Order: sequence, then structure tokens, then C-alpha cells
Amino acid sequence: MFTGIIEAIGTISALKNHGDDLRLTVNVGKLDMSDVHLGDSISTNGVCLTVVDFGSDYYSVDVSKETIKYSGFANYQVGSKVNLEKAMRADTRFGGHIVSGHVDGVGEVLAVNDHTRYVEVWVKAPDELAKYIAHKGSITVDGVSLTVNEVKGASFMLWLIPHTLQETIIGMYKPGTKINLEVDVIARYLERLMLGDKAATTEKQDISMAFLAEHGYLK
Repeated sequence: MFTGIIEAIGTISALKNHGDDLRLTVNVGKLDMSDVHLGDSISTNGVCLTVVDFGSDYYSVDVSKETIKYSGFANYQVGSKVNLEKAMRADTRFGGHIVSGHVDGVGEVLAVNDHTRYVEVWVKAPDELAKYIAHKGSITVDGVSLTVNEVKGASFMLWLIPHTLQETIIGMYKPGTKINLEVDVIARYLERLMLGDKAATTEKQDISMAFLAEHGYLK
């Protein structure tokens, strides 16, 4: 479990293919590794990964075929910058929102517009994620907990303050940049809950106006 409050910017120092999987090593920058142990989870650009080797200034993780499929790891290379956050402690402040580290898909930056005190970033999400993205709702972008400020179809807009731009890789975004997206976990569970008994069937179930009316959600 994570909060989406980034602790450091890391740099990918090694990538090794192991069949369909990937061994990734990250130089951690200013991330404090003094309390990290084998088997701990570290969010790497929003993806929850398990530490299989580490030192004072690095850690290594194995990235599965499934994770590569739903995230931007297929596009990363040695030297790529990544946002880092260690797993949330029970005795710390919950500063962002509930972030599982289970990326839902890869979005694309459409535009980056500079303003006096903030930067406006427009992102195109995969169409299948659009229903989970709401105005003033939460979304995780490369591991960063952010607020959606405007929505147009599957595209949404973010306002970034100088601190966020300085402390995360979002300050490096430009049109065409691919980014990891995780939608609000509450929205995912709510959709599943609304299926009721039909959630147990193997057939694909979609929430439609007809479905809502049939099950008493609409009058």
C-alpha cells in the first residue's frame, strides 16, 4: 500500500531480460534505504515491485510479463528516471490517497502548458479507463497522487505546482510521454459491487443504464 507521495527520483541503472520477465536495477538517489529489507515493496513509477537485492544506493526487482503488459516498463531503458516511494507505514501520515501500486494502463501526455504558478498537463487515458476518471477525483500518475481538474472523454487535465514538478519526473513530461496510470481503487470496487450476484458469472458484465435500472439504481 502506498500514498502517492513521492520520496525520491531514481535512475534505472540496469535492465536484464529473463525470458518474458525483466530484472530491473534502480539507483535510488536520495531515497533512504536504511530500513529496506529483502521482500519489501517499493513503488517504481507507480508499480508495486518486490525487492530481491539491494544496497545503500540501489535495489533490484523482477518485473513479470503481466506487469510489462499493463505498464510502461517495455519502453524504459538504462538512464530512465522513475518516481520512488517505499511502502506506507501504519504510523505515518496518509498524505495522498489509497494507491495499490497495481497499474491499470498506460496513458499518453497530450499537452504541457506553462502558467505563472503551475503547469497544466493533459493526458489521454486508455478508453476502458475513462469511466473511472472523475472531475475532482484522485488518480495516480507514475506513482504520484494527483487530483483530476477537468475531464473530456478519456482525456483529463492536471494542475501541477512547482514542488511536484521539482520532486517528481512530471517536470520532465512532454507531449508523447507514456505514463503509468492507476485509477481510484474505490471506483474499481464500487463497479464490482454493483454487479451483485452477476459478479460470480464468467460472462463479461458491463455497467450500463439498462443494468442500473434493472437492479434498482435508477427510477
